[in-house]
Amino acid sequence: MLTTEHPAPNLDLIDTAGQPWRLSDSRDARGTLLYFMRSTSCPICNRHVRDLIARRDFFDDENIRVVIVVPEDRDAALAWKTKHAIPFAVLTGSTGDPHESVGLTRRMFGSMRQSGTVLVDSRGTVRHAHGATMPVSSYDRKGITAAVLALRDTRN
Repeated sequence: MLTTEHPAPNLDLIDTAGQPWRLSDSRDARGTLLYFMRSTSCPICNRHVRDLIARRDFFDDENIRVVIVVPEDRDAALAWKTKHAIPFAVLTGSTGDPHESVGLTRRMFGSMRQSGTVLVDSRGTVRHAHGATMPVSSYDRKGITAAVLALRDTRN
């Protein structure tokens, strides 16, 4: 898993329209919060996404761009985004597993994918990284909030 105060890796992701997405394109925001879902069918991960949506005003006020990263292919990601009216960019890997690029690897029984959150500031430095195999532990709301508020005090 990524560690704080280190550079974020280059992520090879695409959005649901098939366009490449790069973390470096988000430099106009104070930071980017990436939520890596275990799967779009995970009810707990969907609950976490609903919380992100409910907190959208907070993230907007703090100039934090929120993106959701899913392991499914682009068509499945688009169908999920549309069905649930997700207001954030939904991304998937253009090549390979996007979760592995940040250290969220499969660990339990060889198939249970980890999920987690990564907050990256406008300079590309990881400010928060949290992952877990069990989805109930993957969304660190308090840690995310503290990291976002701490960005107020940094000069980006």
